[in-house]
Amino acid sequence: MKRILGLVVHNWPLKLGALALATLLYAGLVVSSSARLFPVSVPIDAIGTTSNITILSDLGAVRQIRYFAPEDLGLRLDSSSFRATVDLADVDPADGRTSVPVRVEAIDPRIQVLDYEPRRIVVELDAVVSRVVPVRAVIGPVPSGLDVGNPVLGDAEATITGAASIVERVAEAQARISLDASGIDVNRMVDLLPVDAAGEPLAPVDVAPVSTRIRLPIFTNRQTKTLPLRPVVAGSPAAGFEVASVTVDPLVVAVEGDVDDLVQLEVADTSPVSITGATSDVTATTTLKLPDGVQVLGASSVTVRVALRPVTATRTFQAGLLLVGARADRAYSLSTDRVLVTIGGSIADLDRLSGSELVVTLDVSGLDVGVAEVSVGANLVTGLTLVGASPNPIRVTITVPASTTSPAP
Repeated sequence: MKRILGLVVHNWPLKLGALALATLLYAGLVVSSSARLFPVSVPIDAIGTTSNITILSDLGAVRQIRYFAPEDLGLRLDSSSFRATVDLADVDPADGRTSVPVRVEAIDPRIQVLDYEPRRIVVELDAVVSRVVPVRAVIGPVPSGLDVGNPVLGDAEATITGAASIVERVAEAQARISLDASGIDVNRMVDLLPVDAAGEPLAPVDVAPVSTRIRLPIFTNRQTKTLPLRPVVAGSPAAGFEVASVTVDPLVVAVEGDVDDLVQLEVADTSPVSITGATSDVTATTTLKLPDGVQVLGASSVTVRVALRPVTATRTFQAGLLLVGARADRAYSLSTDRVLVTIGGSIADLDRLSGSELVVTLDVSGLDVGVAEVSVGANLVTGLTLVGASPNPIRVTITVPASTTSPAP
């Protein structure tokens, strides 16, 4: 009995390990025999990225997945039953192409993923940058018998955003226009296409704005004409101000177009210049509002200057008289002690003036005994003037008071 027991416990750790290994191998055999192969590919998604990083390489897909699921589940699997991801949180774009592990998990927790291909993929990241480039119109072949003017672009610049290695190669954003034989002027929105120095399109990048409006006159019988400029003013200045004058520089402009478009055109209007709420002169550089098919020869911008001035008015007040320069040893008698005065100035200044604050004066400096005619004056703030007074002048009688008269000899 002891001999049998000794044989049992002899090298028992090895025997116990062998038993565990056999059990594990048996379980693996059972699982592998029950494992299934999912042949449909599952796209690989990236996690851990930020808006400042873009992926240049194609992540591809997991081509096959070996999984285990209990027989009694009755599952119907498709590509949405699994999720394949790569974590790019720790990948530096400066490292170039980098190998990262792929992780596959089942959406249903009762499914166990055993194996899949590929286990790793190579990714290439780049920093996201933005850059401003010029916008240029590119006109296609011009049909026979037609002539084109200069294209007018709604946007002079565009912002290109994307991978730094691609954005740095963008030379301009082109608005490509194709013409037909109808001779109809072009006035439409055109998509912007980022291109390199050789004119080859570059992608993938974002363009802002995506499109721009292009006006392109097409002529069948091109003529030129000189037109006077008419400045257009919109809005009204602030209360108390009015337009004194409107000038434009230059005074005339040369335009071109088909004869039919020019024959009825006698003046060239500017785009509206707003003076809404203005309290001082307004100077603005603006463009011309010309009909389709007519365009400016040379510079298309003009300068409009709107000169403003305060709105002037008059108001009449009744006020008392104040003597200025009167002597203490003289007596002064006035033909009236009150007058009506008319004050002129801006409405704003007149609104701030009241009759009780108005000081009307008579300057009697240097006058001696007798009767004198003295004109009415007023102490007014800057911007106000004395327009008139009634009565004016005032008769002033100057005498020596009895108390100061010397006795007769």
